[in-house]
Parts: sequence; C-alpha cells; structure tokens
Amino acid sequence: MNDYRYTLEPYNGMKTRYHCPNCNKKGVFTKYLDNHTAEHLNDTVGKCNRLVKCGYHYTPKQYFEDNNISFDTSINHKVTARVKPKPKPKTSFIDVEVMRKSKASKSPNYFIDYLASLWSYEVAYYLADLYNIGTSKHWNGSTIFWQVDKNNAIRSGKIMLYNATNGKRVKEPYNHINWVHKALKLDSFNLEQCYFGEHLLNSDATKPVAIVESEKTAIISSVYLPEFIWLACGSANNLNEAKTKVLKGRNVVLFPDLKCFDLWNDKISQLTSLATFRTSTLLKDKATETEKQQGLDLADYLVKLS
Repeated sequence: MNDYRYTLEPYNGMKTRYHCPNCNKKGVFTKYLDNHTAEHLNDTVGKCNRLVKCGYHYTPKQYFEDNNISFDTSINHKVTARVKPKPKPKTSFIDVEVMRKSKASKSPNYFIDYLASLWSYEVAYYLADLYNIGTSKHWNGSTIFWQVDKNNAIRSGKIMLYNATNGKRVKEPYNHINWVHKALKLDSFNLEQCYFGEHLLNSDATKPVAIVESEKTAIISSVYLPEFIWLACGSANNLNEAKTKVLKGRNVVLFPDLKCFDLWNDKISQLTSLATFRTSTLLKDKATETEKQQGLDLADYLVKLS
C-alpha cells in the first residue's frame, strides 16, 4: 500500500499521459493523483517524461507553497477529534516607508540600466515610478518589483537580479529571486499575492487590461501598447480566480508566453464570470517552431523594435 497521499499517476495507456504545460508536447506529462480522492491535484502539478529536453517537474509541495496551502503528505494520518477550522490568516502587508526608501535608493539597479539602454534614463525612471520598481542591496544591482494592490496596500516585493546588457534574469550559479518579507525576516508573514501593477487599475475604470506572466514584460509592453493597463501575474501558474476578482467588469486580453498558451487559454472558462477574457494569438501565429520551443514572450519581440 502506498503511504503517500500524492503520487504520480501510474501508466494505464496514453489516456493517463497528458499535455505538458512547459514544453507543449502531448502525451508526455504525468500528473499527480490525490490518493484520498483519486483525482488529479491540479493540471499543472506533475512531471514531464522528457527529462533532458524539458525537465519540468512541479511537485505537490511546490504547488501548496506557491498557493499558501498547508497539507499532510501521509495518507495514514488519524483524525482524533473534530476541530473547528482555523480562520484564514489575515493578509500581511509591508510598510510603505520600506518601498519608498527602495525607490529613492541610489544603489545600482541593473534592470533600470537595461530599460535605459532601450530608451533613456528619463523613460526608465518614469517606468520605475509608475510601476513601483525599487532597488535592493540583497544582491548588487538587484531590483524589487513591488506588488501594490488596488487599495494601494503593499503585499510584498519580489527581489530579482537582471543582466544590465541583455535584460535576462541571472539564474547562475543559482536562480536569483527572493521576497522582501523573507529578506527582512518578518515573522509569521502571510503573503497573499496580487497582480503586479494592480494599483494602476485605479487610473482608468474602463481601459482594457492586458495580462502577461513576467513583470519585465508588463513594463516593456506598456511603452509599446499604452492602450492597455499592463499587469503581470508573476508565473504561469499564478493566473487564478482569486487574483482576478479585481478585474470584475473589465475587458481583459491574455498575452501568454509561447510555452503556456494552452494552459492560460484553458483557464478562461474559470474566469469569465468575473470579466470578459480573450487570449491573444499574436505570438502563437507569428512564432517559428524554434521560438515556440524557447518559450519566448511578448517583450522578446517588442524590444527588437527599439
């Protein structure tokens, strides 16, 4: 008997192998099963069989951590008493003074340097102020993408390091990404993410909204396509109903990275009760097979216009 609650689905013909959300190949993805319910945990939680060419493996633990859900991996845990469910913890926030100081910092910020290389420092500083881009000393030259919600409350800030020359994230010798609340060692901090750029919704109640995956893409796209309010969800799996409540009544266009077109397009049915959604096919229609394998995003195309 399997002692774990979540296990990879055993092979039982091609009906048990699915479309990989990372490499877009069909019949190569094994999903995790919840052995309590015999149902899949989530369509993105699983392992691609193409270990070398893809290597995607999104575990139940990562899924629960990303969504702030606690879980028990053991299938044999005993319930000794019926207890009243704990109330949902209150969302934590960062003091505005922390963000203000990061925005006023004179320390190097390689991402702002990259934006300046595309246009000018005048444009780069304008975008930094508009999108609440701060500077961190966590790594020399690192950037803070502050998540400020529609009520102008600061959910937290994502710290990332970019290459000033090509604008790519620094992932060697390790992935340079952290959170402000973790760097500050704030105890019992309950992170509930919002869209990056969500505070901009207050500027125009009728302007259409565009959603992309990365903060960098939202910022760059806002220059080339100002007819939209550009938001970023932070990762392919972070486009969800909870975040989307702030878009009620809006017209929304999704611009997924090439590797997650089907994943995002399939989510529209879960979100249409809140707003009017459609998925742009611009990248999918224009991209070569090589570009699709690379998973390019909108910014990769737009910067070629600079």
